[in-house]
Amino acid sequence: MHILRKVLLVLLVLLLIGGYFRYFWVFGEGAKAGELNYVVYKGVLFKTYEGKLIQTGIRGQNGTLNSYEFEFSVADPAIAQHLMANSGNRFNLHYREYMGRVPWRGHSVFVVDSIISMEAVDH
Repeated sequence: MHILRKVLLVLLVLLLIGGYFRYFWVFGEGAKAGELNYVVYKGVLFKTYEGKLIQTGIRGQNGTLNSYEFEFSVADPAIAQHLMANSGNRFNLHYREYMGRVPWRGHSVFVVDSIISMEAVDH
């Protein structure tokens, strides 16, 4: 019985370490630039801020112009409110990438944690 407790304790510790690396360890960091399409506050049980940035670039066949979407979550309500107030402008956003998502952090593994720069767009 004593050995069973030790084995269960070791399995629990391994499970906790694996869970930390899967859901809370920052896998990567970076920046994305583009035109902010939207930021919304949504969810059933956990309300989170979700957004989409439209990146432009030339890639594809025959030099065609394609649009790339960067979908992200925002953990800080102040950053989300600033983004919501300036939808349609060009942003350079810093983000953290996680290997897995948790419902209270957002719907995406990409979580924007700061605004590097913003440029107003004349429409």
